[in-house]
Amino acid sequence: MDAPYAILEPLEDGIARLLARNPSPYTYTGTQTYFVGGETEAIIVDPGPDSDDHVTAMLEALGKRRLVAIACTHTHRDHSPASRPLKAATGAPIIGCAPLSLEATGPRADAAFDRDYAPDRVLEDGETLFADGIVLEAVATPGHTSNHLCYAVGGALLTGDHVMGWSTTVVVPPDGDMGSYMESLDKLRRREDRVYYPAHGPAIENPTRLVRHMIGHRMQRERQILKRLEAGDSEIGEIVANCYPGLDPRLVPAAGGSVSAHLVELERQGRVERMEGDRWKPA
Repeated sequence: MDAPYAILEPLEDGIARLLARNPSPYTYTGTQTYFVGGETEAIIVDPGPDSDDHVTAMLEALGKRRLVAIACTHTHRDHSPASRPLKAATGAPIIGCAPLSLEATGPRADAAFDRDYAPDRVLEDGETLFADGIVLEAVATPGHTSNHLCYAVGGALLTGDHVMGWSTTVVVPPDGDMGSYMESLDKLRRREDRVYYPAHGPAIENPTRLVRHMIGHRMQRERQILKRLEAGDSEIGEIVANCYPGLDPRLVPAAGGSVSAHLVELERQGRVERMEGDRWKPA
Protein backbone atom coordinates (compact mmCIF):
# COMPACT_ATOMS: atom_id res chain seq x y z
CA MET A 1 0.00 0.00 0.00
CA ASP A 2 1.11 3.57 -0.60
CA ALA A 3 2.00 5.51 2.52
CA PRO A 4 -0.76 7.98 3.54
CA TYR A 5 1.13 11.15 2.71
CA ALA A 6 -0.41 14.52 3.65
CA ILE A 7 -3.17 12.90 5.75
CA LEU A 8 -3.33 13.70 9.47
CA GLU A 9 -3.81 10.38 11.31
CA PRO A 10 -5.14 10.48 14.90
CA LEU A 11 -3.21 8.03 17.09
CA GLU A 12 -4.72 8.69 20.51
CA ASP A 13 -6.18 11.62 22.43
CA GLY A 14 -3.86 14.58 21.89
CA ILE A 15 -1.48 12.94 19.37
CA ALA A 16 -1.72 12.68 15.58
CA ARG A 17 0.87 12.20 12.83
CA LEU A 18 1.47 13.46 9.32
CA LEU A 19 3.85 11.64 6.97
CA ALA A 20 6.26 13.64 4.79
CA ARG A 21 6.89 12.51 1.24
CA ASN A 22 10.63 11.84 1.67
CA PRO A 23 11.07 8.04 1.53
CA SER A 24 14.63 6.69 1.26
CA PRO A 25 16.90 3.91 2.55
CA TYR A 26 17.57 6.16 5.55
CA THR A 27 14.03 7.40 6.26
CA TYR A 28 11.86 4.35 5.41
CA THR A 29 8.50 5.68 4.14
CA GLY A 30 9.42 9.21 5.25
CA THR A 31 9.59 11.46 8.29
CA GLN A 32 6.57 11.34 10.59
CA THR A 33 5.59 14.76 11.89
CA TYR A 34 3.57 14.70 15.12
CA PHE A 35 0.81 17.07 16.24
CA VAL A 36 0.34 17.29 20.00
CA GLY A 37 -2.63 19.22 21.43
CA GLY A 38 -6.37 19.62 21.23
CA GLU A 39 -9.01 21.56 19.32
CA THR A 40 -7.58 25.05 19.78
CA GLU A 41 -3.81 24.64 20.24
CA ALA A 42 -1.09 22.37 18.89
CA ILE A 43 2.64 21.69 19.05
CA ILE A 44 4.29 20.28 15.93
CA VAL A 45 7.15 17.87 16.58
CA ASP A 46 9.70 17.20 13.82
CA PRO A 47 8.30 19.38 11.02
CA GLY A 48 10.53 17.48 8.60
CA PRO A 49 12.17 18.47 5.32
CA ASP A 50 11.66 21.88 3.74
CA SER A 51 9.31 20.77 0.98
CA ASP A 52 6.39 22.89 -0.19
CA ASP A 53 3.93 20.02 -0.19
CA HIS A 54 4.73 18.99 3.40
CA VAL A 55 4.62 22.55 4.70
CA THR A 56 1.25 23.01 2.99
CA ALA A 57 -0.01 19.73 4.47
CA MET A 58 1.05 20.82 7.98
CA LEU A 59 -0.71 24.16 7.65
CA GLU A 60 -3.88 22.47 6.36
CA ALA A 61 -3.77 19.95 9.22
CA LEU A 62 -3.28 22.76 11.72
CA GLY A 63 -6.41 24.51 10.48
CA LYS A 64 -7.57 27.30 12.82
CA ARG A 65 -5.63 26.00 15.81
CA ARG A 66 -2.92 28.19 17.30
CA LEU A 67 0.54 26.71 16.84
CA VAL A 68 2.14 27.00 20.28
CA ALA A 69 5.61 25.76 19.29
CA ILE A 70 7.63 23.97 16.63
CA ALA A 71 9.75 21.31 18.36
CA CYS A 72 12.54 19.26 16.77
CA THR A 73 14.07 16.07 18.15
CA HIS A 74 17.40 16.81 16.40
CA THR A 75 18.85 18.65 13.44
CA HIS A 76 19.25 16.18 10.62
CA ARG A 77 17.83 17.60 7.43
CA ASP A 78 14.90 15.20 7.30
CA HIS A 79 13.67 16.54 10.66
CA SER A 80 14.20 20.27 11.22
CA PRO A 81 14.43 22.39 8.00
CA ALA A 82 10.65 22.91 7.68
CA SER A 83 10.72 24.67 11.05
CA ARG A 84 11.68 27.87 9.25
CA PRO A 85 8.87 28.16 6.66
CA LEU A 86 6.42 26.93 9.31
CA LYS A 87 7.55 29.69 11.68
CA ALA A 88 7.30 32.24 8.87
CA ALA A 89 3.74 31.16 8.08
CA THR A 90 2.44 30.99 11.66
CA GLY A 91 4.70 33.11 13.86
CA ALA A 92 5.17 30.16 16.23
CA PRO A 93 8.54 29.91 18.01
CA ILE A 94 11.01 27.09 17.40
CA ILE A 95 11.51 25.49 20.82
CA GLY A 96 13.35 22.20 21.29
CA CYS A 97 16.77 20.72 20.64
CA ALA A 98 19.95 22.77 20.58
CA PRO A 99 21.65 23.76 17.30
CA LEU A 100 24.74 21.97 16.00
CA SER A 101 27.75 23.17 14.03
CA LEU A 102 29.52 19.82 13.63
CA GLU A 103 29.46 18.00 10.30
CA ALA A 104 29.73 14.22 10.13
CA THR A 105 32.60 12.62 8.28
CA GLY A 106 31.65 10.81 5.10
CA PRO A 107 28.33 10.76 3.24
CA ARG A 108 25.15 10.70 5.31
CA ALA A 109 22.52 10.94 2.55
CA ASP A 110 19.22 12.04 4.14
CA ALA A 111 20.82 12.31 7.55
CA ALA A 112 23.04 15.33 6.83
CA PHE A 113 22.94 18.11 9.39
CA ASP A 114 20.67 21.13 9.06
CA ARG A 115 23.19 23.94 9.50
CA ASP A 116 20.55 26.71 9.40
CA TYR A 117 18.46 25.47 12.32
CA ALA A 118 17.98 28.36 14.76
CA PRO A 119 15.81 27.72 17.84
CA ASP A 120 14.19 30.56 19.75
CA ARG A 121 14.57 28.51 22.92
CA VAL A 122 16.41 25.30 23.80
CA LEU A 123 14.62 22.78 26.02
CA GLU A 124 16.61 21.10 28.77
CA ASP A 125 15.86 17.62 30.09
CA GLY A 126 12.54 17.66 31.94
CA GLU A 127 11.31 21.04 30.65
CA THR A 128 7.75 21.17 29.37
CA LEU A 129 5.47 22.80 26.81
CA PHE A 130 1.65 22.89 26.90
CA ALA A 131 -1.05 22.79 24.22
CA ASP A 132 -4.71 22.73 25.31
CA GLY A 133 -3.57 21.43 28.70
CA ILE A 134 -1.61 18.53 27.19
CA VAL A 135 1.95 18.37 28.50
CA LEU A 136 4.95 17.76 26.23
CA GLU A 137 8.10 16.98 28.26
CA ALA A 138 11.64 16.98 26.84
CA VAL A 139 13.67 13.82 27.51
CA ALA A 140 17.36 14.28 26.68
CA THR A 141 18.67 11.28 24.70
CA PRO A 142 22.08 12.12 23.19
CA GLY A 143 23.81 9.50 21.07
CA HIS A 144 22.37 9.45 17.56
CA THR A 145 23.31 13.12 17.72
CA SER A 146 24.58 15.08 20.70
CA ASN A 147 21.47 17.29 20.70
CA HIS A 148 18.81 14.59 20.40
CA LEU A 149 15.61 14.94 22.44
CA CYS A 150 12.64 12.62 22.81
CA TYR A 151 9.29 14.03 23.94
CA ALA A 152 6.97 12.43 26.49
CA VAL A 153 3.21 12.96 26.15
CA GLY A 154 1.28 11.15 28.85
CA GLY A 155 2.36 7.52 28.62
CA ALA A 156 3.63 7.90 25.04
CA LEU A 157 7.13 8.85 23.94
CA LEU A 158 7.94 10.52 20.62
CA THR A 159 11.36 8.98 20.02
CA GLY A 160 12.63 10.76 16.90
CA ASP A 161 15.55 8.73 15.57
CA HIS A 162 16.72 7.44 18.96
CA VAL A 163 14.44 4.41 18.64
CA MET A 164 12.88 3.70 15.24
CA GLY A 165 10.10 1.35 14.24
CA TRP A 166 11.80 -0.23 11.24
CA SER A 167 15.60 -0.25 11.73
CA THR A 168 18.39 0.26 14.23
CA THR A 169 19.64 3.82 14.64
CA VAL A 170 22.79 5.06 12.92
CA VAL A 171 25.43 6.54 15.23
CA VAL A 172 28.21 8.36 13.36
CA PRO A 173 31.16 10.20 14.95
CA PRO A 174 32.22 12.85 15.60
CA ASP A 175 28.80 14.09 16.76
CA GLY A 176 27.21 10.68 17.19
CA ASP A 177 28.53 8.94 20.31
CA MET A 178 28.03 5.24 21.05
CA GLY A 179 28.67 5.58 24.78
CA SER A 180 26.06 8.34 25.07
CA TYR A 181 23.67 6.35 22.89
CA MET A 182 23.89 3.30 25.15
CA GLU A 183 23.39 5.46 28.26
CA SER A 184 20.31 7.01 26.64
CA LEU A 185 18.92 3.57 25.79
CA ASP A 186 19.39 2.56 29.43
CA LYS A 187 17.59 5.76 30.46
CA LEU A 188 14.60 4.74 28.33
CA ARG A 189 14.76 1.18 29.68
CA ARG A 190 14.20 2.55 33.17
CA ARG A 191 11.15 4.59 32.10
CA GLU A 192 7.59 3.23 32.01
CA ASP A 193 6.33 4.50 28.66
CA ARG A 194 3.53 2.34 27.22
CA VAL A 195 4.15 3.15 23.54
CA TYR A 196 6.79 4.78 21.34
CA TYR A 197 5.96 6.86 18.28
CA PRO A 198 9.17 7.10 16.22
CA ALA A 199 9.97 9.52 13.42
CA HIS A 200 10.31 6.58 11.01
CA GLY A 201 8.32 3.38 11.02
CA PRO A 202 5.32 2.03 12.95
CA ALA A 203 4.45 2.57 16.58
CA ILE A 204 6.27 0.38 19.10
CA GLU A 205 3.75 -1.28 21.41
CA ASN A 206 6.21 -3.05 23.73
CA PRO A 207 8.94 -0.46 24.13
CA THR A 208 10.78 -1.93 27.12
CA ARG A 209 11.30 -5.25 25.35
CA LEU A 210 12.54 -3.51 22.20
CA VAL A 211 14.98 -1.32 24.13
CA ARG A 212 16.42 -4.36 25.89
CA HIS A 213 16.81 -6.03 22.50
CA MET A 214 18.55 -2.95 21.12
CA ILE A 215 21.00 -2.86 24.02
CA GLY A 216 21.74 -6.55 23.47
CA HIS A 217 22.14 -6.00 19.73
CA ARG A 218 24.72 -3.25 20.26
CA MET A 219 26.65 -5.38 22.75
CA GLN A 220 26.65 -8.26 20.26
CA ARG A 221 27.90 -5.92 17.51
CA GLU A 222 30.69 -4.77 19.81
CA ARG A 223 31.75 -8.39 20.37
CA GLN A 224 31.67 -9.01 16.61
CA ILE A 225 33.94 -6.05 15.98
CA LEU A 226 36.43 -7.20 18.62
CA LYS A 227 36.46 -10.70 17.08
CA ARG A 228 37.12 -9.26 13.61
CA LEU A 229 40.06 -7.27 14.96
CA GLU A 230 41.41 -10.39 16.62
CA ALA A 231 41.00 -12.22 13.29
CA GLY A 232 43.19 -9.65 11.55
CA ASP A 233 40.75 -7.05 10.19
CA SER A 234 42.11 -3.56 10.75
CA GLU A 235 40.13 -1.24 8.46
CA ILE A 236 36.51 -0.21 8.92
CA GLY A 237 35.62 -1.39 5.40
CA GLU A 238 36.87 -4.90 6.20
CA ILE A 239 34.87 -5.00 9.44
CA VAL A 240 31.70 -3.82 7.69
CA ALA A 241 32.06 -6.43 4.95
CA ASN A 242 32.40 -9.23 7.52
CA CYS A 243 29.85 -8.00 10.08
CA TYR A 244 27.12 -6.91 7.64
CA PRO A 245 26.90 -9.61 4.94
CA GLY A 246 24.40 -8.82 2.20
CA LEU A 247 24.00 -5.20 3.26
CA ASP A 248 22.32 -2.85 0.78
CA PRO A 249 25.28 -0.96 -0.79
CA ARG A 250 23.47 2.33 -0.18
CA LEU A 251 23.70 1.66 3.58
CA VAL A 252 27.41 0.79 3.68
CA PRO A 253 28.44 4.35 4.71
CA ALA A 254 25.96 4.25 7.59
CA ALA A 255 27.26 0.85 8.74
CA GLY A 256 30.80 2.19 8.55
CA GLY A 257 29.78 5.11 10.73
CA SER A 258 28.31 2.81 13.38
CA VAL A 259 31.42 0.59 13.35
CA SER A 260 33.52 3.74 13.75
CA ALA A 261 31.36 4.79 16.73
CA HIS A 262 31.87 1.39 18.37
CA LEU A 263 35.62 1.62 17.82
CA VAL A 264 35.82 5.11 19.31
CA GLU A 265 33.95 3.90 22.40
CA LEU A 266 36.14 0.78 22.68
CA GLU A 267 39.21 3.01 22.39
CA ARG A 268 37.84 5.16 25.22
CA GLN A 269 37.54 2.00 27.31
CA GLY A 270 41.14 1.00 26.49
CA ARG A 271 40.11 -2.15 24.61
CA VAL A 272 41.32 -1.20 21.11
CA GLU A 273 44.06 1.02 19.69
CA ARG A 274 43.99 3.31 16.68
CA MET A 275 46.87 2.97 14.22
CA GLU A 276 48.06 5.20 11.41
CA GLY A 277 45.72 5.47 8.43
CA ASP A 278 42.53 4.98 10.45
CA ARG A 279 43.37 1.36 11.11
CA TRP A 280 42.64 -0.43 14.35
CA LYS A 281 43.92 -3.31 16.47
CA PRO A 282 43.08 -4.94 19.81
CA ALA A 283 44.70 -3.20 22.80
